[in-house]
Amino acid sequence: MEPDLMKGWQRIAETSAVSDGRPFSGTIGGIKIGVFEVNGEYFAIDNVCTHAFALLTNGFQEGCLVECPLHAGFFDVKTGKAQGGIVDKDVRVYPVKVEGGWIFVDVARQA
Repeated sequence: MEPDLMKGWQRIAETSAVSDGRPFSGTIGGIKIGVFEVNGEYFAIDNVCTHAFALLTNGFQEGCLVECPLHAGFFDVKTGKAQGGIVDKDVRVYPVKVEGGWIFVDVARQA
């Protein structure tokens, strides 16, 4: 991982690329990030299920919960907390800001 990519805010997606129920999958510094929109707010979490490899952005989102597409485990996209099913380990949550129609994530810090 390049050190510069791990410091500060990194642009990941336009706000138009993310909507409630239609998350965005991106990568910053080798970290797979899922960006979710809930009631006009944006949230960024690790995009890989903590149980086994599956991209959470390929799962079903309802409100602040996303279901792993393979394991039927749920995560809260606001807090990263595992919410049942087979998952019992939380995912990391990253700070998000929006400027000029772009979503920025700081992967060096956890929210």
